[in-house]
Amino acid sequence: MATRRNVLVMGVAAATALALAACGATADKNEGGSGNDGKPVSGLRIMVPNTPGGGYDTTARTAAKVMEDAKIATGVQVFNLPGAGGTVGLQRTVNEKGNGKLAMQMGLGVVGASYTSKSAATLTQTTPLAKMIEEAGAIVVPKNSPYKTINDLVAAWKANPKGIAVGGGSSPGGPDHLLPMQLAKTVGIDPKQVNFVSYDGGGELLPAVLGGKVAFGASGFGEFLDQVEAGQIRVLAVTSEAPIDALKDVPTLKSAGIDLVFTNWRGIVAPPGISDADKKVWIDVLTKMHDSEEWKAELKKRGWTDAFVTGDEFGTFLTEQDKAVADVLKQLGLA
Repeated sequence: MATRRNVLVMGVAAATALALAACGATADKNEGGSGNDGKPVSGLRIMVPNTPGGGYDTTARTAAKVMEDAKIATGVQVFNLPGAGGTVGLQRTVNEKGNGKLAMQMGLGVVGASYTSKSAATLTQTTPLAKMIEEAGAIVVPKNSPYKTINDLVAAWKANPKGIAVGGGSSPGGPDHLLPMQLAKTVGIDPKQVNFVSYDGGGELLPAVLGGKVAFGASGFGEFLDQVEAGQIRVLAVTSEAPIDALKDVPTLKSAGIDLVFTNWRGIVAPPGISDADKKVWIDVLTKMHDSEEWKAELKKRGWTDAFVTGDEFGTFLTEQDKAVADVLKQLGLA
C-alpha cells in the first residue's frame, strides 16, 4: 500500500504549498545599518503570535540570537502577542500596514487558525519573507503513562476514542490538531470521535501533558527535547519518514506499522504594503542568518530540517498551503 501522506507534508509532494504599534513607519534607512553597508541592521522586531515556550517562540528567539551572535542584526526584539491560535497576532500584523521593521513568526498553525477562528485577516494579505524550517511531529506521554509503545496507545485509543484525550499546542486546523486527526483516520478511528484539547502553543501544552490533563500530546518533537532529556516525557513515535537524530531510539509511525508521515513548517511574514527596500533588508538578514554557522548548529541541535525559501517562492508555497488546509478542514467539517 502506498504510504498515506498528509497533504501538508513538506516533501516533494507538498512543498509546492507570520506589541507595540509603530504608527505605520517604514524602516528608517538612517537607523543602524541597512544590511548593505557591512553594519548590523538595527530596530527589527519579531512578533510571536502565541505564548512563550512553544515552537514559534523557540524559533523566533533562536533566529534573533543567531542574528545577534553572527553580527547580522543588533537589538532584535522578540515579543509575544497570543490569542485565537495566532490570529490575534495575524490581525495586528495586517493592521501594521507599511511597518517595515516588524515581522511575525508563523507556520501551519496560523494557516489553519485563520479558517477555524473565522479571522478577518488572512496570510494572503501579508508580505511573505521566508520559510525557515520543517519539523516532524511527535506523540508523547508523561513518564508515568501506562502506554509504553505507540501501539499500546493506539489500542487503548481505538477501544475508547472519546475517553482518551489528546492535547495539541494549536487551535483546530493547526498542525497539532491535524496530526491526531490524520493519525486517528489512519488507524481506523472516526476523527469526529477524537477528544482533542486545544492549547495556545507548546508552552501551554507541556504542563498539560506533564500534569496528566491529557492522555497524550501531539506536537513538534522539538517542543519536548528538554523534558525528554530530563526523563519527564517519553516520545512514543515521531511522524517523519526516517528516524530523528535527536531521538535515536524513537520509532517512526511507519516503522511501528502505522502508514502516516506528517511534517510541520515555520516561516516569517511582514505586514502588507512594506517598501521593496524594507522587504530586501528582511530577506537579506534572514538569508545571512540561514547561511551562518550558528544557524546550522541550531538546526542540528534542535533536529530541525532546513527548508529555506524566500520572497515569491515562499508566497507561492503559502497560497498552496492555504488551499490544502482549507480542503482538509472541509473534510473534517471545520471550514
